[in-house]
Amino acid sequence: MSIEAVSGSGACRKATGRHCLAPFFIALIFALVLHPAKVQAQINGNIEVSIPFQFHAGNAKLPPGNYLIHMLDNSDLTIMEISSTDGSMSALFNVGYAEASPTPVKTELIFNKYGNRYFLTKLFEEGDPNGSELAKSSYEKKLSEATMEAQTHVPAHHQGQQGN
Repeated sequence: MSIEAVSGSGACRKATGRHCLAPFFIALIFALVLHPAKVQAQINGNIEVSIPFQFHAGNAKLPPGNYLIHMLDNSDLTIMEISSTDGSMSALFNVGYAEASPTPVKTELIFNKYGNRYFLTKLFEEGDPNGSELAKSSYEKKLSEATMEAQTHVPAHHQGQQGN
């Protein structure tokens, strides 16, 4: 009876296995570099804005007036709050990633307009092409099917800064 040592061939398999994993990791790193994940923009502090018309933010209908907007703490950058500066009303709404082209030269809110109805749709900060976008409510979807859409831009600024 003869016994052969096979420990050498096992070492080759281990080395070959490691060798086969190296191209996989290189390809994975290459893919991540070419396709970076989109980063959700975060508004730092409060954004102050004067909105001259009645509008919808998420499922809330708000009157013309002065508002503060900020990212809700501990919301993973997905929920924002808009509240009147006098504190009499507020609303929460979900946001996702939006990208501006070109990069905004000032902080602004963008509204979709259907007839005489306005819907807050995007928010961007000055100098940052990454912003936040609201999903269309069922009411906005219904109106968008029946009416032509236009957009209105409203300038805003960080609380404590003078408007441009």
